[in-house]
Amino acid sequence: MDLKEKLISSFWAFENHLDEDSYLHSIRTNAIKNFQEQGFPSKKEESWKYTSLNSLLKNDFSVFPKQENAIEYNDVKKYFIHDIDSYKIVFIDGKYSSHLSQTTHDGMDICLMSSALSKPKYRILIENYFNKIAKQESLTSLNTAFSSEGAYIHIPKNKMVAKPIQIIHFSTGNESAIMLQPRNLIVVDENSHVQIIERHQSLNDNPVLTNSVSELFINKRAIVDYYKIQNDNQNASLIDNTYIKQKQESICSVHTFSFGGKLTRNNLNFSQQGERINSTLKGITIIGDKQHVDHNTLVHHMEPNCESHQDYKGVFGENSTGVFNGKIIVDKIAQKTNAFQSNKNILVSDKATINTKPQLEIFADDVKCSHGCTIGQLDESAMFYLRSRGIPQKEAKALLMYAFSNNVLNSVKIPEIKQRITKIIANKLGVNIGFDL
Repeated sequence: MDLKEKLISSFWAFENHLDEDSYLHSIRTNAIKNFQEQGFPSKKEESWKYTSLNSLLKNDFSVFPKQENAIEYNDVKKYFIHDIDSYKIVFIDGKYSSHLSQTTHDGMDICLMSSALSKPKYRILIENYFNKIAKQESLTSLNTAFSSEGAYIHIPKNKMVAKPIQIIHFSTGNESAIMLQPRNLIVVDENSHVQIIERHQSLNDNPVLTNSVSELFINKRAIVDYYKIQNDNQNASLIDNTYIKQKQESICSVHTFSFGGKLTRNNLNFSQQGERINSTLKGITIIGDKQHVDHNTLVHHMEPNCESHQDYKGVFGENSTGVFNGKIIVDKIAQKTNAFQSNKNILVSDKATINTKPQLEIFADDVKCSHGCTIGQLDESAMFYLRSRGIPQKEAKALLMYAFSNNVLNSVKIPEIKQRITKIIANKLGVNIGFDL
């Protein structure tokens, strides 16, 4: 039995086990039928042309963990941004960990998707938001079919959340191979502000495939800062599907830091449904060995007087592969749009590969839009300058790579995250030097 057949057969046992109403049953049933029809994406599809899942799908993934596992905070403390006070929503092998988490219902809901899906008091919000902007693509549909746990965040009007929210998914490796499907729903109401940090982390070298879906609804004049830290083990793979709907005068920024994992695919979709919206998408990728990172972005400008800014930097070594497929769509009504897209890459190995495809689809005539990509190597004259000042070659190379990606870090609003990412970059580059933050 291949993985697709295993998932379909497992779905009916999963669905029959749940005690839920026909509303969610209908959503899940339609989703599994959609996945059954489409199957896993292949390189025959244009958006997956440079990314193959074949090697991953050969693993005999467990769909549900056979036992619940506990881990101690001291064993995983290093994976938290632990030098700041924060709310925490922590999962172990897909199950909620109460002793590692810090949630709240005090004036806002920072809690679990399972609670929101099962309790009547959340019914109206679930019906208004759950599965409303997630695309009916195969992997998103697969997640919808099995969605039962993840983070549920609802920030009401006029609320500035005093501390960031960390969403962390741990995989213990107690299963020989496991597939996880977390589902996050985040609703931020008018004039509210929240910062969110998300991480997926394996605790040993057993294969894990995470198929994650997040839906973010950002209402009028709300502000959301979202940080994705992807620095997993070499046998862990992540397919991250994030869908964001913004209303007028809202501001949303998503920073994606991709350093670890075997295969990482980031599908990031913005839908601007109002005027004077600002969307920021930034990322740093530094990989080597046989790692593969694929950024697939879409910003859809549907109303006039809006902005979007995309800036992705990549450093690729050894036999690694990078993919950037970014699209900006400007509707006919979306006049006065200001959209920028940039993807710049450095190849530090002759065996590394980057496939980049920035795209614009503009149907309005009064806009300011630009896109571009570069692929190159380190500047030899800059290297010579640093070496002539007594800086060793390894450290000189690291300084140039850090300077190359530094403008992405400059827009990070949480200093502790900037410090953490800087340390990860230094480790990835194999140097032990300090950087001026």
